[in-house]
Amino acid sequence: MRLAILSVLLIASAAALRAQQRQVIHGPGEVAGLPFSSVVRVGNMLYLSGQIGNVPGTRQLADTGIAGQTRQTLENISAVLANAWSSLDRVVKCTVFLADIKDYAAMNAVYATYFPTDPPARSTVAGSGLALGARVEIECLATVG
Repeated sequence: MRLAILSVLLIASAAALRAQQRQVIHGPGEVAGLPFSSVVRVGNMLYLSGQIGNVPGTRQLADTGIAGQTRQTLENISAVLANAWSSLDRVVKCTVFLADIKDYAAMNAVYATYFPTDPPARSTVAGSGLALGARVEIECLATVG
């Protein structure tokens, strides 16, 4: 009896450990040779690296304006999430990085269309020197079904 209980506990512990293992998820459109992963899964949480408004699979920005870059950034995030078995409605937190805080209202107008109800928690900061001269970068945390 004790052996059976111990066996069940060991199997349950092993399953719990596997659920918490770090898994890098690679997807279509990833640019090779970058020193980071697009998304890492631990348990049911997805940790997305910051995304910019580049044309998928390239290092070229899809647009020069803040609205277009925000739209492409969120489309890129949506594609990364779909590849990791999640979606925008499962995003729990975003951090938005702007090259210029004056772009806040225009970025926010586009951002709001992607999260029309019950938006995730969010922080927004402004700085300089975003990758490839981007005007916006967004990183997210999301859950998997």
